[in-house]
Amino acid sequence: MNRLRNPRLTFPSALLASLVLLASGAARAQPVPAAQDPRISAALQQISAARVQGTIEKLVSFQTRLTLSAQDPASIAAGHGIGAAREWIKSEFESYSKDCGGCLEVKTDSFLEPAGPRIPQPTQITNVYAVLKGSDPESARRIVLVTGHYDSRNSDTFDISGAAPGANDDASGTAVSLECARVLSKLKFPATVIFLTVAGEEQGLNGSEHFAKMAKSEGWDIEAALNNDIVGGDRSPQQDPSVVRVFSEGVPLAANDAAVRMIRNLGGESDSSSRELARYIAGVARAYSTQVKPMLIFRLDRYLRGGDHISFNEQGYAAVRFTEYREDYNHQHQNVRMENGVQFGDLPKFVNFDYVANVARVNAATLASLASAPAPPANVHLVTKKLENDSSLAWDTSPDGRATGYEVLWRATTSPEWEHSQSVGNATQATLPLSKDNVIFAVCAVDNEGHRSLPQVPTPQR
Repeated sequence: MNRLRNPRLTFPSALLASLVLLASGAARAQPVPAAQDPRISAALQQISAARVQGTIEKLVSFQTRLTLSAQDPASIAAGHGIGAAREWIKSEFESYSKDCGGCLEVKTDSFLEPAGPRIPQPTQITNVYAVLKGSDPESARRIVLVTGHYDSRNSDTFDISGAAPGANDDASGTAVSLECARVLSKLKFPATVIFLTVAGEEQGLNGSEHFAKMAKSEGWDIEAALNNDIVGGDRSPQQDPSVVRVFSEGVPLAANDAAVRMIRNLGGESDSSSRELARYIAGVARAYSTQVKPMLIFRLDRYLRGGDHISFNEQGYAAVRFTEYREDYNHQHQNVRMENGVQFGDLPKFVNFDYVANVARVNAATLASLASAPAPPANVHLVTKKLENDSSLAWDTSPDGRATGYEVLWRATTSPEWEHSQSVGNATQATLPLSKDNVIFAVCAVDNEGHRSLPQVPTPQR
């Protein structure tokens, strides 16, 4: 037996040899597996493509959901404009809460957005959301969130009356939030889950910006924000219905100059909290064998484009964007029309409702896994007091007290996902015979049912 420097950890010689072999690249690396929870598996089966279709078609029925469109009582009663869409979404959340005995707190975040480039006059914008409060007093402070934007647009961002069906962009993402709420509200989780729908996205991310700033100012501990925008699986011949892209920032938008310098010094450009969230999503999808597989795109968003997850990134929260594999720009931000035999417009007939339901399953599995897991370990460090070829890590226990053990993860610096893991039991330090020069490390917390927290990449401790 070879004893590591942590007196609480004793690994056999064969294990130490295998660690060295893996670190050298001589052994084949595999992504770290995630655990499967039977409760979550059963919940995923309840997600319904028919319900998704009904939600999308209902949102389209409001003719336009442009943020600047009608919100007066008469228009709401007539079922026209963004005000009517808002009230319907709220009523859906309320119906889910009724079905679960009042388990959801349905809320609105309403504010007056001042005039700006895409807002000609001060305009009321309202985010609608439902809160599934965590069952554990300490864990309930942790929040995981799913969102989509319920506003829409056509070719003209100021056209308040023209048809703007927005079936894919973004009734599809709104349907993901609603369907996750309907299904997951039947379960209880230690941590809190928020099901959010925002407005103002097409005018400049107004709704998500206000919500994220509110959360930051009130000290909310948002551990993960999943933004679904254009997840309709447009039925073009080039579409791949087995893939959903997951975009994540590299160097955090919220990092200050000192943090950016540290990231560069450590080679941590691909280890933002958002990037760890993206990797976590991929692991969850493998664990639950989802029909849609995440394609991790290591970029903030599509080339020179943006979405609501950026509002959360700017406030320092881990947030990613889900988007279908291939967008069809004839069906996005277009007036509904026929030209030269080509149909333009974001219409329901181009949406693959089964695909949206499968994307919702990836989201629901991720939300449920994170909300079931213990809090991540705190203050994770790589001890760098002297030069050595072994690597020593130390951390504080998970703040919510629910962890029964910890795992050290590592991967090659060029690898997109975590490749190896080692359980270290209920310890708060470990030394591995691996050079910190050659790999990236992280530590995650695990409970007695195998739920894993988000990995925490260490900072140096001199």
